[in-house]
Amino acid sequence: MSSEEIRRRAAALGPWFHNLDLNGVWTAPEHFLGDYPAVKWRRFAQAIPADLSGRSVLDIGCNGGFYSIEMKRRGAARVLGIDSDEAYLAQARFAADVTGQAIEFRRLSVYDIAALGERFDIVLFMGVLYHLRHPMLALDLIHEHAARDLLIFQSMQRGAAELEPVREDYDFEETKPFDRPGWPKLHFIEQRYAHDQTNWWVPNRACAEAMLRSAGFEISAHPEEEVYICRRVAAPEGAGAVYPMRGPSA
Repeated sequence: MSSEEIRRRAAALGPWFHNLDLNGVWTAPEHFLGDYPAVKWRRFAQAIPADLSGRSVLDIGCNGGFYSIEMKRRGAARVLGIDSDEAYLAQARFAADVTGQAIEFRRLSVYDIAALGERFDIVLFMGVLYHLRHPMLALDLIHEHAARDLLIFQSMQRGAAELEPVREDYDFEETKPFDRPGWPKLHFIEQRYAHDQTNWWVPNRACAEAMLRSAGFEISAHPEEEVYICRRVAAPEGAGAVYPMRGPSA
């Protein structure tokens, strides 16, 4: 494709949230976060194996396909990107085609990943948690049905960045720990945040880390402020996904 044809088709698929370099054509050059997500990727790329030969990758909430493409460039044998938004999937398919990467993309919610019926060596869960009404359920489902080894996790964080030890148990009368900056907090957004009605829950750092551990993911590295490299381990007692029955509507 000529640069003009790429530019024309990219514009027709816009607006883009991922600023991708498609043979010299940038999809979101005026992004409010700058060269995003490349600017974030450069801060933690070294924490992911440079050679992914033979490995499978699941990119949950793949958006325009930036991370899926990067995983394929590192030699991953199979990359599957899923998203619930067909517009993003169309962008991702186009970007993969232009960059010459054989990547599969499917329309699928994180809540339905059990339907894939397989586990992946690496699961990317980048910038999705705070868009979910049921964030802990998503982590539980990833642990139970999708992750074989590594989870690469990223979430927007707000509130205090402090970490402090949390005891295994507290008496009912102890209320002060909840007011400490380092207590795990998940902030609920009833209306909008950053003009986005899909922003529902935003953790502080302590909460992000506690949620990962609670779902059965051991944090092995924290290479970037919002990014965690985790390994799947046995889930703690009491953990696990719930499966509400979908009955007929009233």
